[in-house]
Amino acid sequence: MFNNQSHAFHIPLPDRFTSLQRLIGNTPLLEVHFTLRGRSRTIYAKLESQNLTGSIKDRMALHILKRAYQQERIKPGDMIVEATSGNTGISFCAIGRALGHRVTIFMPNWMSQERKLLIESMGAEIVPVTPEQDGFLGCIRMTEELVQREAGVFLPRQFTNQENVEAHQMTTGPEIWAQLQSRSLVPSTFVSGIGTGGTIMGVGRYLRGKNPRLRIHPLEPMESPTLSKGLKTGHHRIQGICDQFVPDIVKLDELDSVVPIHDGDAIIMAQKLASQIGLGVGISSGANFLAALKVLDELDEQSVVVTVFPDDNKKYLSTDLLRVEPSADHYLSPKVELLYYNATGRVCSACDAVEKRKAA
Repeated sequence: MFNNQSHAFHIPLPDRFTSLQRLIGNTPLLEVHFTLRGRSRTIYAKLESQNLTGSIKDRMALHILKRAYQQERIKPGDMIVEATSGNTGISFCAIGRALGHRVTIFMPNWMSQERKLLIESMGAEIVPVTPEQDGFLGCIRMTEELVQREAGVFLPRQFTNQENVEAHQMTTGPEIWAQLQSRSLVPSTFVSGIGTGGTIMGVGRYLRGKNPRLRIHPLEPMESPTLSKGLKTGHHRIQGICDQFVPDIVKLDELDSVVPIHDGDAIIMAQKLASQIGLGVGISSGANFLAALKVLDELDEQSVVVTVFPDDNKKYLSTDLLRVEPSADHYLSPKVELLYYNATGRVCSACDAVEKRKAA
């Protein structure tokens, strides 16, 4: 149906990367106001749906490809191949095609239909991998086997590539710091789910460099406690995090305690973010919000807890996010009443505000 052949460009590569950089990163920071058990609280979250393909993974995909070109590890005409649970594949498809590359994605066959269709719509080939083929670990193994068999293949290796961490240490972290500084705020805690680990390690390292007392809390689904218990069994519905192994770039000794979240609770929270204040976000955003809320609930009024909303709800239209989710007495989401949010603008305006405040 789609032509997956590489195509020539007359625009120089540096200009193409410059154009892509204008479409990726520099996202708003939301100040979300809510009440928990009647107590007024605030959480800060980066709205990553504002990136090119609607997810935080654009940052990593762009940075890895730019570094690969600079170091001559990829050349025009090479095929990009990656193992992904969805968003990363979409990012490499869009950016890879913009740079003229063929793209092949190895993906577990239980990911949402929207993700599969989006990848195919951008001219990429999908290789579905079943649980019997070892699921996500099978995806990674198959990409490595392909690289050994064929020439002209570039494999980003998002789970082991330190450039994944570097992308967030160079962009997401500094943006958060500048946007909070524009409000005379200093982050005390950063909370995030772990997919590849790039976000939590990169943002965490940058913010801790600015505030050595910063706490960094990863979250995991209660249904699949790989981080806290080392279990590689179980099933959960928070797509994009906890693929039942700990990626190589994740250094647990640099992180603080793991925050467990029920996937049903995360679904209800994401539904409430959309229905109560109009923020159409994915299930992992609901999980991140709840994990940040759990941490904040144990801190004082002045604490600044930051997280990310990794993507929007459009990739989940065929999932339980758009169905009635039964609640439970131990869920936090029913106890949350969302009020409103304020958006801190792009980093350039945030930096301008900091300079004006310093000059005043």
